[in-house]
Amino acid sequence: MKLYSLSVLYKGEPKAVLLKAAYDVSSFSFFQRSSVQEFMTFTSQLIVERSAKGSRASVKEQEYLCHVYVRNDSLAGVVIADSEYPSRVAFTLLEKVLDEFSKQVDKVEWPVGSPATIHYAALDGHLSRYQNPREADPMSKVQAELDETKIILHNTMESLLERGEKLDDLVSKSEVLGTQSKAFYKTVSTGPLLRAPLQRAVEPARPLCPLH
Repeated sequence: MKLYSLSVLYKGEPKAVLLKAAYDVSSFSFFQRSSVQEFMTFTSQLIVERSAKGSRASVKEQEYLCHVYVRNDSLAGVVIADSEYPSRVAFTLLEKVLDEFSKQVDKVEWPVGSPATIHYAALDGHLSRYQNPREADPMSKVQAELDETKIILHNTMESLLERGEKLDDLVSKSEVLGTQSKAFYKTVSTGPLLRAPLQRAVEPARPLCPLH
């Protein structure tokens, strides 16, 4: 089981704004880590932009799951994990992080903030602690509430797109992805958006993890 990224964003119109993020790319090839991180950011923003306020959803891409929670006040969180990581724990983490973030960061900063200007230092610690799902309290109130909350499951990233939209076009227009990452995407674009860049970047001698 593995968590790869944990992000806090603001759902603006029409773009999602990245406010803070933590990543664990240690299992990927050193030379591709920056591109992998950029794709995680791109994917997180895309999912938030295509998710409704007040919703929770999980987007499946092969052996990866992207969990998103968008609050009614437009504050959003995204976790990217492998498919073995318990979804309920991922949503517990998102609920905890967004509640904590909203108490520490003034709401007026959300629409205009950035990772460089937002002062919230807890994400790396949360990402590290929750690598072990048992760190989450199984009897927490949040989990009890989640049992009664509908979580939307999307089987592919493509299911989030509007009619006529193509992932290739979104990648090419992205301001998050650098030139190197866009070129990297083109070499692996025969596979799903998240799976192809991430799998290609994993070092052969160090498999990502036993996903199935």
